[in-house]
Amino acid sequence: MPNKISVLLPVFNEELNIEPIYSAIKSVFDALPETSYEIIFADDGSTDHTMAAIKKIVQQDSCVFYVSFSRNFGKDNALMAGLQYSTGDALITMDADLQHPPEMIPELIECWKNGFEVVYTFREDKNQHAGFFSQITSKLFYKTVNRLSDVNLENGIADYRLMDRKVINSLLQMNENNPFFRGLLKWAGFKQKGIPYKPGARKSGDTKYSTSKLVSLATQGITSFSTKPLEFAIYLGFVFSFLSILYIPYVFYSFFSGVSISGWASTIVTIAFFCGLQLMILGIIGLYLGKVFMQVKQRPQFIISETNIATKK
Repeated sequence: MPNKISVLLPVFNEELNIEPIYSAIKSVFDALPETSYEIIFADDGSTDHTMAAIKKIVQQDSCVFYVSFSRNFGKDNALMAGLQYSTGDALITMDADLQHPPEMIPELIECWKNGFEVVYTFREDKNQHAGFFSQITSKLFYKTVNRLSDVNLENGIADYRLMDRKVINSLLQMNENNPFFRGLLKWAGFKQKGIPYKPGARKSGDTKYSTSKLVSLATQGITSFSTKPLEFAIYLGFVFSFLSILYIPYVFYSFFSGVSISGWASTIVTIAFFCGLQLMILGIIGLYLGKVFMQVKQRPQFIISETNIATKK
């Protein structure tokens, strides 16, 4: 029975990579004549000529579609938009910079045909195309998320994956503001299989994941799937409450021995320390309260500026 595969590429300022990634994907499917396909570009508010490059391809190939956001809403929201507009029996998500090798697509499809509903990829060794600092921050990101959240992400897990239609439908039922896509997919379950891959060199442009964005992504992943930071704040409060009790014997000793409790510097340091501790705990609570605030407003995850899907499907 023929199968249709959707290929989703979230893009942001990737004008020089659009043609190469399209040609590479098309070459793969040309070698799979029994499999029909569609390519969906989800433009996350690019400010360069990314959309012009996409529209040029659309004019030549009726299997290519696009959705374009009114501004930058984030990669995970671009992925969710592509899920909504895909029509394939399975969907493959991948980056447009050619670091995710398109030649692995047949292997992903074969695993899917063998019964796996989610086939994801992870780097099998260190990324030779990334700097030393980037590799360290990436490892720290995964260790932090795994330790403080209720999902387990392999080190180097990528947004290069295949999902069955039933998985896509399940994810579309999750109306989360600012979703953490990698965590959602792990949390959803289903029959999953991981495949190692070697990342290729970025074709053009720079990576969009700076250290600050990795920190933001880690915070998003932790607060989306766990209350462990709140539990940590409680334990921390108990620990320092107990330590403060240990100070009482010294107070009595000083009182009965006639030794004055000195003071100003130690008092100021103690007050500053505990004020900082309280602000840290309030900040953790504030993160969760802020997520609740954003969720209850029920704003759309993204706003589509233009698309060719409604007119061509």
